[in-house]
Amino acid sequence: MIRSKLPDVGTTIFTRMSQLAAQTGALNLSQGFPDFNGPQPLLDAVGRHVCAGHNQYAPMTGLPALRQQVASKVLRLYGVQVDADEEVTITPGATEAIFCAIQAVIHSGDEVIVFDPSYDAYDPAVTLAGGRCVHLPLNEGDFRIDWQAFSDALSPRTRMVILNSPHNPSGALITREDLDTLAALIADRELYMLSDEVYEHLVFDGARHASVLAHPQLYARAFVVSSFGKTYHVTGWKTGYVIAPPALSAELRKVHQYVNFCGVTPLQHALAEFMAEHPEHVDELPAFYQAKRDLFCDLLEGSRFRFTRAPGTYFQLLDYSAIRPDLGDVDMALWLTREHGVASIPVSVFYQQPIAGQRLIRLCFAKREETLRHAAEKLCAI
Repeated sequence: MIRSKLPDVGTTIFTRMSQLAAQTGALNLSQGFPDFNGPQPLLDAVGRHVCAGHNQYAPMTGLPALRQQVASKVLRLYGVQVDADEEVTITPGATEAIFCAIQAVIHSGDEVIVFDPSYDAYDPAVTLAGGRCVHLPLNEGDFRIDWQAFSDALSPRTRMVILNSPHNPSGALITREDLDTLAALIADRELYMLSDEVYEHLVFDGARHASVLAHPQLYARAFVVSSFGKTYHVTGWKTGYVIAPPALSAELRKVHQYVNFCGVTPLQHALAEFMAEHPEHVDELPAFYQAKRDLFCDLLEGSRFRFTRAPGTYFQLLDYSAIRPDLGDVDMALWLTREHGVASIPVSVFYQQPIAGQRLIRLCFAKREETLRHAAEKLCAI
């Protein structure tokens, strides 16, 4: 008999909804990936590096040129100098970075504070490390952190707090004031931070991303994770990175070398080349995705859905309570897919304890204009 380490884990809702979209021919706005290609010079670079013979193992910590490009980007955008050799580690995807960071420092009986709704990979990684997640709900409506509730949840067993900004699924942003508050609350405690910043470049309406990298007190105890896949429209490349102080990076690398050892070599060469030649790509991303958000939301203004435009990420929440208040969000997502040809993600799956009466679905607007127009036409007809 198998004694499962993850008895409550099954096939994720993201896989299930994408499969249902494929089966029904629905427009797939559920899983978070673009339906358009990454920059052509980046794609061309992969072929060149494959043909040039860059097909063997990369260094365990990542290609030096790519680590240096990450360090250069951090200095240019956040004014912080990180050591490319000692503090930057390239990983096969941001989720692997998150997993390795948690395994590196969480021990049996430790508690990890996460804020719901939260990315589904956090809890299983903590469980596999022998720890326990303490789930705190974000405020309804604006998805801000209740810092009093956070302070009350701190205990002698608290070993880590996980932040995610820009926030999936809501798009909410953590501010510099939030980071200052957190730093004050944990100043005298021995705990670590994991800052999931994979949507760092997708911040809209003139706002600026408040990175933990630019907060010295917090960075001293933090793993900061980001994603090349999200930034360069190539989620299937599964390539990300983590930045952490040397001592924490050393512990993370002990785990990383036995999980995957290294990332895909030609992809790292291509990314390093493209980042060096096109640093403007990340500067242009906010306007690029804001235009998609605004197009989608403008088209939905005449619908029966209610919404507030997402401040960040490439996800938009829609409140459907004026349409089918009788349906929970899982049933609503299934109904929308089967009956109206648009696949979404129910927000309740991001909670340990879903909020009673909440009627929210998440849709991805990282799509071509024709896809967004077609989806909006279907949604407005409901």
